[in-house]
Amino acid sequence: MRLKPKSIRPFIGSKDYNISRQFYKDLGFKEVVISHNMSVFTTEKFSFYLQDAYVKDWIDNTMIFLEVENVKVHLENLKQSGLVNKYENVRCSEVVSNDWGNEFFLHDPSGILWHFGEFSL
Repeated sequence: MRLKPKSIRPFIGSKDYNISRQFYKDLGFKEVVISHNMSVFTTEKFSFYLQDAYVKDWIDNTMIFLEVENVKVHLENLKQSGLVNKYENVRCSEVVSNDWGNEFFLHDPSGILWHFGEFSL
């Protein structure tokens, strides 16, 4: 079988749905409300679904990798936005250098771990 995908859209949960919705809008995603408990967030051609659903083990083990062109610029923009200080439980690391490239980590208000990375290979 040969797949011909057009997109991949993970589903993530939220501890406080409305806070998470605002966080992702502030991060730069556009929200499209699908129902009273689900939205799709997009930026350019990339999307994910946010649900009003919280299962601690699921949230604590969810990670999303977002490849960006310049990880250092993205981190600087994030710091300048004040987003980390605006939301409780949001944490952000500095850039980490790896064999494959560079990345930094961002925890959303629920604890979802985002990897913002730039491949050097």
